[in-house]
Amino acid sequence: MKPLAICKIIWLILALGWLPLHAAGDLDAVDGPNVRVMQHKDGSKTIFTRSPNNQVLTKKTYSAAGRLTLITVYRMDAAGNPVSCKIYDGQKSELFKVSYGYRKSDGQLVMEQMWDSRVRRTNPKNPDEEMPVQVVRYLIDPQGKRSAPIVYNLLPGKTFEEIYGSNTSVQANPFQGGTPAKPANPRSKPAAGR
Repeated sequence: MKPLAICKIIWLILALGWLPLHAAGDLDAVDGPNVRVMQHKDGSKTIFTRSPNNQVLTKKTYSAAGRLTLITVYRMDAAGNPVSCKIYDGQKSELFKVSYGYRKSDGQLVMEQMWDSRVRRTNPKNPDEEMPVQVVRYLIDPQGKRSAPIVYNLLPGKTFEEIYGSNTSVQANPFQGGTPAKPANPRSKPAAGR
């Protein structure tokens, strides 16, 4: 065998051997300043990891058997509020994009729009306009309290949870002791589309 072929084989063996060790490292993650681990009653585990500058929050969900099932990557603003996110399956194929809209007057979260990354869904009334698969709206009362989410599922047939088994909304930041995120920048633009 040629020396170049031997080097390629050795490199391939080392690279393939490293992948399971890297995945096992996520499951063995320990709570720290930038990592939160949640054990669920069914044996599954969720690991939240944030970037040192608090601009990216990554949520990885593992089954009870330790298999990676879902990855959600949130982009955050300076106050720790999500601006957008992308959702991937366990094989890291992009499934959805989500945009978050905030009220200009006080920065309260009022809308989440979820877009299908695999299939362009168009508005039947206007074929040039892309349509989200799900819209979540929140009403804000005069005291400034947000209502329960009002979910508009635009997928025909079953509900989103029946199909995908997950909810994308961030109710509380796991790095702020479970307290709701601070109000967003009041001058931010509301979500109008992708």
